[in-house]
Amino acid sequence: MSTTDGPGTPHHDEEARVVQIYPRLPQETVDYCLLQIGIKDTVKTVIHNAVVALDLDSSQTYSLLEVRGRGSKETPLEDEENILLRVLLWPPETQKWHHRSQGYYFILHLSSNEAKQVGTSKEDSDDLCNLSSVTEEEALQVLRQRFFKHKIYTYISNILIAINPNKFLHLYYNPKYVKLYENQPLGKLSPHIFAIADVAFRTMLNRQVNQCIMISGESGSGKTESSSYLIHCLTTLSQGTYSGGVERAILGAGPVLECDAQWYEFAYQQIDCGRFYYFFSTLVLTVKMCPY
Repeated sequence: MSTTDGPGTPHHDEEARVVQIYPRLPQETVDYCLLQIGIKDTVKTVIHNAVVALDLDSSQTYSLLEVRGRGSKETPLEDEENILLRVLLWPPETQKWHHRSQGYYFILHLSSNEAKQVGTSKEDSDDLCNLSSVTEEEALQVLRQRFFKHKIYTYISNILIAINPNKFLHLYYNPKYVKLYENQPLGKLSPHIFAIADVAFRTMLNRQVNQCIMISGESGSGKTESSSYLIHCLTTLSQGTYSGGVERAILGAGPVLECDAQWYEFAYQQIDCGRFYYFFSTLVLTVKMCPY
């Protein structure tokens, strides 16, 4: 990340963007500062660089608020959040210097230490393996807290937990995210199904061995939707496009494949348990080496 001296766009990093940060402080200070952000920058990094750029008191505690459209509400951000993921959702013309009246900027807010401690609680961990106390109650509490913050993905080491939000979340499925997670080690960025797809794809290429992604859960848990996003990401990585005939053909067969998997499991459970059964199926997605 670096500061810039005026209006402009980044030139040395394809995925970098320029954002405007306006301080909200009791005392008078500079109007705002421009910062260039990249893939590795978190909210905590941005706050630190803004404090330096604006020559503010570094012993104080600050928080960062996002303002999207004109007159929209201010959204507080968490320290470990990847800020570029949010900026990529902004209109292209706002990902460089623009007038404040258009919205789409950040506010540097002087906050209390108490509020800061709540925002950086370990209960909001991206990986349940990092919890100080790994119990069923603790894990469920973390998943619940993340879900209420629209964080539907959580890691358990190299396993991805997905909680069905029963609605489309633009923050997760922007097409640019495929490129964002490309060639990134698992766990470097926030948990995402695209990270799983990328790891499987790169491992297949590096080891020249077929890979398998298993999607398991009860009926209605979102297996079909997850497989759709995996296939979308894999076809993008292999073709360099965001859609194509191959992807549509595979996705078209999805309902048939799942119907067959559920019927097989239904029959199995009925035979094994008499009249006490439930739907629980598993979809297996294989990433194969195909000669051309």
